[in-house]
Amino acid sequence: MGKIDDYKNHIMAILNDHAQYHSAIGQVDNQIVIDEERGHYHWVKVGWYGLERICGSVIHIDIIGDKIWIQRDGTEDGVAYELLERGIPKTDIVLAYHPPYKRTDHGFALGY
Repeated sequence: MGKIDDYKNHIMAILNDHAQYHSAIGQVDNQIVIDEERGHYHWVKVGWYGLERICGSVIHIDIIGDKIWIQRDGTEDGVAYELLERGIPKTDIVLAYHPPYKRTDHGFALGY
């Protein structure tokens, strides 16, 4: 198994770990949406909270080239740190939700 396959497995495990917890409010479902061919991985919440529609990405991760791009991270502790705990180096993680000029501040990959 190669590095990218290993990264895919880690990403899917993280998404599944997060999605197992169900919202205590409203009727909100967790969905894992994966487009493995194009390298897109999402955890999405869909449902209703009273009269308010809930439909949005909590975590969105892409694999671009040989790096993991965190496009959206709505978690409390941070997906990047979960990836680091799994042995993925900072140099292979892009905090894409930060503008490029801010990415130099955190020691993660710049992505450009």
